[in-house]
Amino acid sequence: MIDQKSKIYIAGHKGLVGSAILRKLKSLGYKNLIYKEKSKLNLLNQNKVFKFLKKNKPDFIFIAAAKVGGIIANDRYKADFIYQNLTIQNNLIHGAFLNNIKNLIFLGSSCVYPKFCKQPIKEKYLLQGELEKTNDAYALAKIAGVKMCESYNMQYGTNFRCIMPTNSFGPNDNYDSLNSHFFPALIKKIHEIKNGKKKNLILWGNGSAKREVVYVDDLADACVFFMKKKTREIIINIGTGKDYSVKSYAKIISQVIIPKKKLKINFDKSKPNGTPRKVLDVSLASKYGWRSKIKLEEAIKLTYENFKLGKKK
Repeated sequence: MIDQKSKIYIAGHKGLVGSAILRKLKSLGYKNLIYKEKSKLNLLNQNKVFKFLKKNKPDFIFIAAAKVGGIIANDRYKADFIYQNLTIQNNLIHGAFLNNIKNLIFLGSSCVYPKFCKQPIKEKYLLQGELEKTNDAYALAKIAGVKMCESYNMQYGTNFRCIMPTNSFGPNDNYDSLNSHFFPALIKKIHEIKNGKKKNLILWGNGSAKREVVYVDDLADACVFFMKKKTREIIINIGTGKDYSVKSYAKIISQVIIPKKKLKINFDKSKPNGTPRKVLDVSLASKYGWRSKIKLEEAIKLTYENFKLGKKK
C-alpha cells in the first residue's frame, strides 16, 4: 500500500514530467520524497544506480528520466537516444528488482506505436506495425522498457507498470530551436512574433499532421492516480483523446499569446511532417476513473507565463 508516508523516488525530477510529478506529490502532502541532481547520481552509471537504490530502498519509483528531443534531434542522434534511454531504464528497472522494490511506473511515449496505426490508438496496437523512421531509435528503447517491465512482472511477480502519455507540455519544457518538441517550439516562435523578432511563423512540413497534447500537470495527476490504483494492465494510455493539426495548434496558441494580431504562416516543406496522425484511445484510463481536467487554452496560458519567467532569468 503506497501512502503519504511511503518513500518515493522520482528519477528525472528536473525534467518536464519529473518536475510535475514532484510538484503534484508535494501538493498532496507527500514528504518522504527522494530525488538526486544529475551531478550527484549519473543514471548511466549502473554501479552508482544500484548502490543508490540499495542504500535508499524506496517503496515506489517513477522513471521520468530519459533523453528526449524533437523530430530533428531524434533523427540525427539515434545512437545517443537508443543507448542512453536503454541504459537509464535498464539500470533503474533491474536495480529495483535486485533491491526487492516491487512497485514502479515507467514513463513511456506514444511514439512507441506504429506510424500508420489505426486511430485512436489502443494499448494493444503496440508492435503491430512499422515505426516512424525519424524517431525509431528512441521508440525502440521505450518499447524495450515496456517489455522489460512486462517480463519482470511475469517472471518475478513485480508490479512494474507503464504510463504511455501523448505529447506533453508545460512548465520546465525544452524550447531549444533544434531539439524541442513541436508544441514548445510553436510557443517560442509565436512569442518571437509578438516581440517583433519575426514577422511570420514557419511551420515544418505542411502543417497537416494531427497531434494530441496533454498538459504536464494532468500527466502528473495521472501518474499519482495510477501509483495508488491496482490495475491488471501493464500499459495505460494517458491523454485528452482529442487531436488537432499542427496548423490548428499554431492558431490556438497565437490567440492566447497575440490575440489581436493575425498570424501569417509559411511552410518549410523540406522538413518532415512525421507521423500523419496520432491520438490515443484513453478509454482504459477512463475506465479506472482518470480523465484530463485542464483545458487547452488555460494550459497554454500557464505554460506561456512559465516560459516568460525563464526568459527573464
